[in-house]
Amino acid sequence: MTDRFNLYRFASPATFYPLAGKMIPWFVAAGILFGLAGLYIGMLVAPTDFQQGEGYRIIFIHVPTSWMSMFIYLVMAFWAAIGLAFNTRLSGMMANALAPTGALMAFLSLWTGALWGKPMWGTWWVWDARLTSELILLFLYIGYMALTAAIDDARRADKAGGLLLLVGVVNIPIIYFSVKWWNTLHQGSSVNLTKSSMAETMLWGMLLMALAFWMYAIAVALARVRTIMLERERNTDWVKAELSGNSAGGAQ
Repeated sequence: MTDRFNLYRFASPATFYPLAGKMIPWFVAAGILFGLAGLYIGMLVAPTDFQQGEGYRIIFIHVPTSWMSMFIYLVMAFWAAIGLAFNTRLSGMMANALAPTGALMAFLSLWTGALWGKPMWGTWWVWDARLTSELILLFLYIGYMALTAAIDDARRADKAGGLLLLVGVVNIPIIYFSVKWWNTLHQGSSVNLTKSSMAETMLWGMLLMALAFWMYAIAVALARVRTIMLERERNTDWVKAELSGNSAGGAQ
């Protein structure tokens, strides 16, 4: 009974691979439900902003993707720390699997921010502290992916990439607190852990969209890490058995 519920056994790719496959459909379904609910509330139920009109509704994409770009990086740094401390194979694989989604979230944050900023500020881009630090975050994602791809040995690549992730963590509080530390065009946070200055329906729409993006990120990362496992562990018996089983099933 104890062994059945021992989470440490899932640190092995051979045991995590089938678990990830079982979890993916659930996260996909949850992401679709949260996304539909969030879009419905954000686009149809939430009231029109008295200053920005209907154009403010881009926040239901911009804010959740901004949150996710930072949160995914922190999760990657967590996996990197675990990998460096305990030399676990799965840690580096998970960081690799999350990186493209984190880069996508950072790009969407910058892109939607530009679409929002044009009518508000009269320009697509300013070298604002919040925008510049978010751009640096995108470069960190790209740099991590480029660095790990440039090193042939996967374990060495994981260690080098992990060090970059841990160094880059300093950028996350800079992004979050930039509007407080410097004089910036970017508006302050409307939501924190204790209170919100926006209408309740706006807040619910934003939180549901954030959950939708998080479910998407988990589902895609699990699917991607399964592919990484098959590639890295291709010479092991469990992968050969998995591939031969799939081949036999396809032939039938």
